[in-house]
Amino acid sequence: MKQPKTASSWDAFIPIIVLVSLLGAAVYLYGDSSSSGPNQIALLFATFTAALIGLKNGFTWKTLEEAMIKGITISLGAILILLMVGALIGTWLLSGTVPTLIYYGLQIINPSWFYAASCLICGIVAMSIGSSWTTAATIGVALLGVANGLGLDPVVTAGAVISGAYFGDKLSPLSETTNLAPAVAGSDLFDHIQHMLWTTVPSFVIALIIFIVMGFNADVASDASKIDAISTILQDNFNINIFMLVPLAILLGLAIKKMPAFPAISIGAVVGAVWALLFQGDLIASQIDASQGELVGQFKLIWATFFDGFSVQTGDAKMDDLLSGGGMSSMLTTTWLIMTALMFGAIMEKTGLLEVFVRSILRIAKSTGSLIASTIATCFGTNLVAADQYIAIVVPGRMFKEEYKKRGLQSVNLSRTLEDGGTITSPLIPWNTCGAYMQSVLLINPLDYAVYAFFNLINPLLAIVYGYLGVKVLKLKPREQD
Repeated sequence: MKQPKTASSWDAFIPIIVLVSLLGAAVYLYGDSSSSGPNQIALLFATFTAALIGLKNGFTWKTLEEAMIKGITISLGAILILLMVGALIGTWLLSGTVPTLIYYGLQIINPSWFYAASCLICGIVAMSIGSSWTTAATIGVALLGVANGLGLDPVVTAGAVISGAYFGDKLSPLSETTNLAPAVAGSDLFDHIQHMLWTTVPSFVIALIIFIVMGFNADVASDASKIDAISTILQDNFNINIFMLVPLAILLGLAIKKMPAFPAISIGAVVGAVWALLFQGDLIASQIDASQGELVGQFKLIWATFFDGFSVQTGDAKMDDLLSGGGMSSMLTTTWLIMTALMFGAIMEKTGLLEVFVRSILRIAKSTGSLIASTIATCFGTNLVAADQYIAIVVPGRMFKEEYKKRGLQSVNLSRTLEDGGTITSPLIPWNTCGAYMQSVLLINPLDYAVYAFFNLINPLLAIVYGYLGVKVLKLKPREQD
């Protein structure tokens, strides 16, 4: 069988040029709704372009099709989680769990400290459960509700949520990416976490300081009467009390016990539905169609909440938007985006187009600092092109592993750099699986909140500075180089 030709630099750049041009046009023409279809079409055309180049170089269509199917298959676990998170948000709105979090948040969080507190709370929760996704979908959604109540900027709040969620996720031994990076680089998990502290903690502290300054200088439009009005709306429409937080406590407990995300979130959604039946009887009675009987009406409402979310009419349009949403159907656009993005990434990897970039980078990365900077740039570029944080860790990890060893650098340098460049930058890209997920949960475009995701912006830059200055760049001992 004839071997396919090695891709040229032009081969590699053509699909990227097509993708960037079409994505730019999508944002220009459709604005915030670009992820609701236009970006997916851009990714499909870029995929076809990469496939045509693969055919030119000798790949068969069957090989390319198998690569695309495999790329989609890799995402199925994330898609299942995504769909169930939609169901969880719906049942937690109906059960009063999210409204209760918003209510208590309005009572106890001072506006001046709110951004920093949001960042810190999300960081603690994500470190405890090892999941930035679950943190954003639960605590993050509630904090955005509190921000609206306090008259604070929801976009800045989203940046604080993302910063905290990814800080905690990055340092948690329960996190998938925190386990994946050392596995790819060949380092020990806890050595990896310890080595990450040097870039991660200072970056997080700087981000907290910025959020504190922004909080004290924020133009807070709310007053006590507005907070009272929102609190009254919540109490009039939901049964608000501490027991409504039990579904959250159960979910966090399951995550800490290391139950896989899909069954844990599924249980959380079911508990939310049960809690709605137990504690939100008046709300359910006002929502159901009792023409077929009360029990049938309740059953239909709960069922619909799983697939189509929850909607409430409070008499206040802004509160209606805040307290309505969720359902598996709300995640279908994101699922479409993830599938098309991973098709493109799979074709780029299979045809060797991604490898072309790395070979070019290694030719110019002469110093240790430039090697670390190049690794971070490659991880970010892979996040842009392959649209998945796992690919952005695995592919550069495989490609740079021998080069780090050849230059006498310990494997923890590579594993840390993979996280500094791959894990951290993934939610900043709208068509990346993480960016698409965060937009579907927080309802804010990653291009908007990226400016305020200070931890995610500072961490890669600080890692590059460390690389050039030689700060905490560990060398192999002579016997380790053999």
